[in-house]
Amino acid sequence: MEAETRFKELAALCERLTATRGRNEKIDLVSGFVKRLRGEEVSPAVLLLVGWALPENEAKALSVGAVAVSRAQERRGQTRLATSPLTILNVEESFRQIASATGPGSRQRKESLLQNLLSRADELEAKWILKNVFGEMQHGVNEGLMLEALAKAGDVSSELVRRANMLAGDLGRVAYVAVTQGGEGLNALGLSLFTPVKPMLAEISYSLEEVLKEHGGRTAFEYKLDGARIQVHRRGDQVRVFTRRLTEVTESLPELVGFAREVPAREFILDGEAVAVGEEGRPLPFQDLMRRFKRIRGVEDVAKAIPLRFFFFDLLALSGRVLIDQPYEERYRLLGRLCESRYLPRRLVTGRAEEVQGLLQDALAEGHEGLMAKALDSPYTPGRRGKRWFKIKPADELDLVILAADWGYGRRTGWLSNYHLAAFDPDSGEFLVVGKTFKGLTDEEFTQMTERLQQLKTRETSYTVYVKPSIVVQVAYNEIQRSPHYRSGFALRFARITRIRDDKEPQEADTIQRIRALYEKQFEHKARLASLDL
Repeated sequence: MEAETRFKELAALCERLTATRGRNEKIDLVSGFVKRLRGEEVSPAVLLLVGWALPENEAKALSVGAVAVSRAQERRGQTRLATSPLTILNVEESFRQIASATGPGSRQRKESLLQNLLSRADELEAKWILKNVFGEMQHGVNEGLMLEALAKAGDVSSELVRRANMLAGDLGRVAYVAVTQGGEGLNALGLSLFTPVKPMLAEISYSLEEVLKEHGGRTAFEYKLDGARIQVHRRGDQVRVFTRRLTEVTESLPELVGFAREVPAREFILDGEAVAVGEEGRPLPFQDLMRRFKRIRGVEDVAKAIPLRFFFFDLLALSGRVLIDQPYEERYRLLGRLCESRYLPRRLVTGRAEEVQGLLQDALAEGHEGLMAKALDSPYTPGRRGKRWFKIKPADELDLVILAADWGYGRRTGWLSNYHLAAFDPDSGEFLVVGKTFKGLTDEEFTQMTERLQQLKTRETSYTVYVKPSIVVQVAYNEIQRSPHYRSGFALRFARITRIRDDKEPQEADTIQRIRALYEKQFEHKARLASLDL
């Protein structure tokens, strides 16, 4: 039997890709490599090449932090193993073992497994293993280029591969089918029940005029709910529910299963949103909702404490008919036949911006994020982000001070790029951390910020540089959450730097008192969950 392909060959390919500038040359290199692999190696090799380590719906379980990686690297040299050459399948299996480590002691177990993997690798292999851990390959092979390479390797059209990937939502599976079965196999990878597909995504817009112009007039505007995306599949009495990351959560949402069985159709795929609700049906903060999605034991008790409402805004398949190529207006018409109006987000079809303003204000007043705008003629394109759908929501911003920064990994190696953000407490004269972010700056700004922070350094560890409070940054965020991890008691959700405020002194930054007031203000429109031991 043909020997397994060594991981070093994949690492060497990554080096060549890094040194290759032309897109077509990269496609040739990748397709030639993939064609030489054994069948069972194709899927893991393709995922490793794009930096996913594991399929997207499993990769998050790796949960290996930068500190653990640093320790594993330090110990690698002390435990260098003389063993058989590392193969692609060895690396895949090691990543799966790391991802499957859960429960008490799982962090130490993950770190130990990573250390064992690195101890089997030479310097080149270790470099590309770690790039996979952080998902930052920097060699120019993204999902789009990989799909073109797979088309060439399987001698099929790029459009066929792209559509198969859109419907299957599994790049590794598409790669295997393209290389081993060609066009016939790819054509069979259609939308199918109980195989989740990536949700259609939207661009962010802050201008109603831009949306109306892009959509050519009349547009469907509906509430942008502050919940979690759900995809509901049913055939007969069998119902399965998936998240936007394609993870199954059926057992955590029994009330949704019950609802789906009451829908007047035996076979369908619904796209929608789950919202946690409190007093008077007002939405609860997102972090309370996540307590429902993560629960697999004691579901009935937590369901009483955190009730959910379900809203549906799209229909992907109905009674054996795939609908994603139908215009949104037709899909919504059919959806309206299946779901009562109370299960549909409030919606307005108009071409007048002044009418939309009223709907936007109502959405915000009811505790939702803003609006979605959908072109009436838009097909449903799984996993694609484009201007056929827009998100319209105001961004909240704070002026905060950088207290420390972590050294970056992967693409951000050499930069201080994960910033500890703090608010000022005038009562104590302290700065209290309310979150971290590495988002928002350009490469040039990362470089400049690294130089500035090093000049302000007061102490450091192997991972973090602590600095004199001096630099103020403007930070956009989605929500303020309670946090036991920070002494301030608060954390910003989806924080990103929008501006460096060199015009402000640190004591001019927003105060912890203002953050506390903004947190409380959220409950003017949201419900508050009582403190429960769930």
